[in-house]
Parts: sequence; structure tokens; C-alpha cells
Amino acid sequence: MNTAIKKFSESPTLETVSPIRKKRILIVDDDIASCRTLQLHLSSQGYDVSIAHSVDQGMAAAYGQHPDLVILDIRMPGKSGLEGLPEFKQAFPDTHVIMITAFHDMDSTIEAMKHGAEDYIHKPIDIEELDKAAARVLNPGDQTTVDTHQVDLAPLANTMVARSRAMKEVFKIIGLVADSPVTVLITGESGTGKELVANATHRAGKNANGPFVAINCAALVETLLESDMFGHEKGAFTGAVSRQPGKFSLANNGTIFLDEIGELSPTMQAKLLRVLQEKEFTPVGAKAPQQSNARVIAATNVNLEDRVREGLFREDLYYRLRVVTIHLPPLRERREDIVDLIQALLARINKQMNRNVTQIASDVMASLKNHNWPGNVRELANTLEKAVALCPGNVITRDLISDICDAGSANNQSEQKSLSEWSLEDIEKAHVQRVLEATQWHKGNACDILGVSRPRLRRMIKHFALTNPNGTHTDMDDDPEDDTHSEQAN
Repeated sequence: MNTAIKKFSESPTLETVSPIRKKRILIVDDDIASCRTLQLHLSSQGYDVSIAHSVDQGMAAAYGQHPDLVILDIRMPGKSGLEGLPEFKQAFPDTHVIMITAFHDMDSTIEAMKHGAEDYIHKPIDIEELDKAAARVLNPGDQTTVDTHQVDLAPLANTMVARSRAMKEVFKIIGLVADSPVTVLITGESGTGKELVANATHRAGKNANGPFVAINCAALVETLLESDMFGHEKGAFTGAVSRQPGKFSLANNGTIFLDEIGELSPTMQAKLLRVLQEKEFTPVGAKAPQQSNARVIAATNVNLEDRVREGLFREDLYYRLRVVTIHLPPLRERREDIVDLIQALLARINKQMNRNVTQIASDVMASLKNHNWPGNVRELANTLEKAVALCPGNVITRDLISDICDAGSANNQSEQKSLSEWSLEDIEKAHVQRVLEATQWHKGNACDILGVSRPRLRRMIKHFALTNPNGTHTDMDDDPEDDTHSEQAN
């Protein structure tokens, strides 16, 4: 069995699945064995499958067959799949394209999605994932939900890296919206990389050669922030000795990134709303407005819907900002990304510090992977920067990140209670507590993990006297009527 294919032996045969309308699929991959294995499997699913081993061969085959779906490898001798993708889409605009690759880089994912690919699957190919992708694009009427697919990304020093399913979806959305002028709202905890996503969206777009201008909306008082955003005329206020352009002017023909947008005052919210609605702004002290063609990308680490309900954020501005929303999960929810992030961050840090710290002790790596990272990627980066700066050789050892290692040891010791000392109730309480902490006290997600109803979870929280340390309410669905339905369903 070819190692490029996973779960082939477990995949259903034609006799065990529902009949599928006969569709033509063209596989373009220089790996002959992989092509043959995929051809056998997809043929068994009722598809008419042909293969080619280069882009030029694939184009010739496509002209004769007019395939419904092309499965196109990214990297092949001669013309690459990325180079061939626009050719296929131009010659056969109604043909679906799924890209496959053994390489892990964000830029390829973005380019593929920008140029019309409908999915991007990483090798070794998971047959179930490919089947779902093929069924989704070839038989959209049969799909009730949009499936997601995992993309692994290599540790590169100059780009975002990840191998989690959630981050793969982020990269897909970037590719889909990069060339569009729509406003994008990026949400996520502090340190998750919201500005990196904004910058990646800018660099992938049509105005990539234009400026990328960032503003921290929480860093300045209102009067200074207005001047920073929109500029001011000479004499507009004490100290305004000359005319100064604002960030919106500087961002013309490019992108303006508004970080911590939830901290804007009501006055600044109204002024920003006008910019989004009218594409114009008025500098402080000016009589006439100025036009703005800057693309707006905003970010927040607070729940803007809660702010709207509390009357702290304008609802009309919120809907203007969230035309497209990209959510970045915290690092503790995508631990599979940590190793790649460590390698990428170390590459960048070594370059910046002119060092050659290339190894990490096994116990240190375990601590890094198990740490909860409340500061997310930013905290991980800071930890590695400190370790590299203090490292006497080329190996990061325990003493260089003792705070992280010691925190992990303390957590382990507190949990190392022998089974004989635990009652069933102790075990149940500890399990519920861990699930609630892992979901940040989102009761809906906790119910899904625990397999209990909402009322049952509430009773467990009350019985075990569990409390949310943040004191925040994160659920949107605490309706008593929903409890009744949930209890009956459970």
C-alpha cells in the first residue's frame, strides 16, 4: 500500500455506499503509485477516473474528457500545480479543482484558494477526507454541512505556521477574501496572532504593494487617537504646529488595521462608522472631508456582541465591521501547532540574534507542548526569545525556561493523587472542572464533550460548587425552553 494514502483499507467499497451519479475525475500527479491507488479507490466509488503525470498531460486529457473534478498536485517536475491551476480554471471554468500536496506552507494554500481551488488536502491523503471533498463539490445537493479539512504547514521563519484544522480554515478564508475590499473582523484572545492574519490578508490582496498601517485603538486617549487616525490641520489644537496626515491618509491604496477596536469611545465609533459608510473622514480642524480608499481590517479580543448588548458598542458599526469574521483559536485549543511554531519562532529568533540555538531538551519540549499558554503565541515567542538570549550553547535546557517547567510540575503534582484516595465523585468533579476550563466555561461546548444536557451540567456545577474564575458568562443559549428540549433529548 502506498504510504501517501491513509485508511484505504478501511474505506467503503462501492457495494457498501449509496450510489453516486457517475462523474469524471482527472488526477494530475507525478507520483505514479499514488495516482494508481487513488484511481482504484475513486473508481470503486462509481467515478470515471483518469490520470496524468504532468500539467501539460493533464490539460491534454482534460480537453478530451472535460472532467467534472481535477485533483491537482502542487509540486511536479516542470510546471507546478499552482502554475497549472489558472490554466485549468480558464479552459474549464465549470470544472472543480482540489489541490493536494506533501508540502506545508501558508502561501501555497492562499494562492490555491485565490485562484479557484475549492479545497486543499495534505499528503498523506486521508481517503475519508478526499471522499468528503469530492462529494461536496460534485454533489453539493447531498451535503447538509460544509466539511472542513486539515492543512499542515511547515515551520517557516517568515510566515504563519500551523497544522490544526482551525488554522487551515483561517488560511482558506484569507485566500478567498484577499482580493475583495470587504471589511474583515478578526477575533481571538490576546497573543493569538491577529495582526499577522491582517498582514497576511493584505499581502495576499490586490493592494499588496500599498501600505499596511496599524493603529492600536486602546493605546491613545480619544483626542490623540482622532488626530492619529484622521490627521489634523495646523493650529487645530495646542501643539499642532503643522498639518499632519492621519493613518487613514497614509493607508490610501493599502490596508488600515484597527487593533482592539472594542476599546473605541462612542464618539470615535461614530466617526469610524462614517468612514465605513461614506468612505470619507474629516481631519481635526479641517472644514472639508477627505476621501479614503483604504481597506479596513479590525481586530478585537473582547466579545463585541456582549458590548453591543451592554450598550458599549454601536450595533450598526458592529455589523459594518463583521462583513467577514475570522476567529483565531487560543493556542491551548490547537496544541498540534506548537512544535511547528517553536521551529518557526526559533528560526526567526536565531536570525535576529545571530545565534544557532537549534535543539531543545526532551523534557523542555514536553513542558512547552503541555503548557496552557494564556498569552498564546506571543507568550511562546517571548519564552523562546528569553531562552535563546540566555542559552550558553545550542540546546535549550530546563533551567532556561524554569518558570514554564515548574508550572507544569506543580500542576502534575497536584493531580498525582492515587486512585485509592479518589472517590467516584472526586473523579467526576475533576473531569467536569477540566472540561469547563478547557472550554472557557462555554456550557454548550462542555455539554457536547461531557455528553450531558444543559440542565444536567448546571446541576453538576451546583453540586460540586464549581465557579468560573473569570466571572464571565460566555453562553448565548441559556434559554429555559432550550433546557427542556435538551433534557428530553438527553
